[in-house]
Amino acid sequence: MKAGIIFTGTGPILLLTSYDHLGDPNLKAKLAAKGIKKYIAYEVDEETVKQRYGQQFNVVMGDLSQSDDLRVLDYDGHHVFYNFALSELGAPILQES
Repeated sequence: MKAGIIFTGTGPILLLTSYDHLGDPNLKAKLAAKGIKKYIAYEVDEETVKQRYGQQFNVVMGDLSQSDDLRVLDYDGHHVFYNFALSELGAPILQES
């Protein structure tokens, strides 16, 4: 399971995915199908996300299938941005179609 912050044109979102890597071509295709074609993605530690989101994390995880899926945990860009220090972000993955 991976957790990631995706910075899009409308602001950051926090997502959970069963893909092994945020740069997975199938994940990119799934995001593109949702209209997210240009973004900067950063992996964040799943345990940190679990601690900060508590029950909301558990609810979303209960709804996440274990095969090639993703769920948005938080789409409030302000909340996502200020809930994580920049030092907690992994290496950037740049996507531009």
